[in-house]
Amino acid sequence: MSAINQIATAMGRRDEVPNLELAKSLAESGDTCGIAEIAAGLQRPDKAVQADCIKVLYEIGHLRPDLVSAYASAFLKLLSSKNNRLVWGGMIALSTVAPLAADVIFKRADDIIGVMERGSVITVENGVKTLALVAAANPRYAEQLFPYLLNHLKTCREKDVPQHAEHVLAAVNTGNKDAYIAVIARRLAAAPAARAGRLRKVINLAAAK
Repeated sequence: MSAINQIATAMGRRDEVPNLELAKSLAESGDTCGIAEIAAGLQRPDKAVQADCIKVLYEIGHLRPDLVSAYASAFLKLLSSKNNRLVWGGMIALSTVAPLAADVIFKRADDIIGVMERGSVITVENGVKTLALVAAANPRYAEQLFPYLLNHLKTCREKDVPQHAEHVLAAVNTGNKDAYIAVIARRLAAAPAARAGRLRKVINLAAAK
């Protein structure tokens, strides 16, 4: 059975189990032809098919990013979609391949930031993760992207600070760790006890870099 016929919609299912099982199978087998078939499904007019395909692709990305990193440009294209499911799905997919496709993604960093500024919680979270991983891949990228990430940590919702700080930690290095620690320390001062522990942990991890 072809890969596209194993997605949830093709099987008459409304749950994600078929997509998860297909992603695992393709990742374990390294079936590049099947993955290409799923990637092509992003171009189909049926929104349900598109949603299933991006789900399969980013789940493969979690397991074997090397198998889907070549589709970074396709994931970037989804960010301009009018279908929010594809926007945040594309951003999740980018976050899984960012270390391997940093050169491609960096060229579209401004577009990613623009989408984050008006995006959903999931879009923003995975946008932060994507940019941090791209920054970590190249000192020149870090020089350009870290100021934005730092400002984001200064201004993001209090409840999001621990998670976003953990993502940005990937881009922290000896040259920028003091600025990062200073921002997290300021957010820590106003954080409730339930989140303070996570912030202290990232401060300690940053200090050790």
